[in-house]
Amino acid sequence: MMYSIKIRDHIMIAHSFAHPGFGIASQLHGATYIVDATFYSATLNDMNVVLDISQAAELLKKVLKELNYHNLDAIEKFNGKLTTTEFLSHYIHQELSREIVDFFSGDLKIELGESHVAWASYQGKVLPL
Repeated sequence: MMYSIKIRDHIMIAHSFAHPGFGIASQLHGATYIVDATFYSATLNDMNVVLDISQAAELLKKVLKELNYHNLDAIEKFNGKLTTTEFLSHYIHQELSREIVDFFSGDLKIELGESHVAWASYQGKVLPL
């Protein structure tokens, strides 16, 4: 049995995919992602919650700020990377994990919705990196 909380935000980005398998998406294009972060825990903390929802929302917003309204192709740490929806969900998971590892132990799922019919996610334990 697990408890969970889920928060939602969004980001608007631009990027391209330098790989012929992506067809027209190889060209620079924009995407608006719905970002869901779900925190899972087998126990509640001393406040009787999985994690304070407002704190979780603030930290997610902090992590997304470096991506929001940016061309990912111009961010040095993404040079040579295919910034797919799956890649970004893992990246956001890592960055958010860094923010919460000192006060949350459990699983974190990051799910990105790139349209009403297409979603990708990454789920794993929050561990020190």
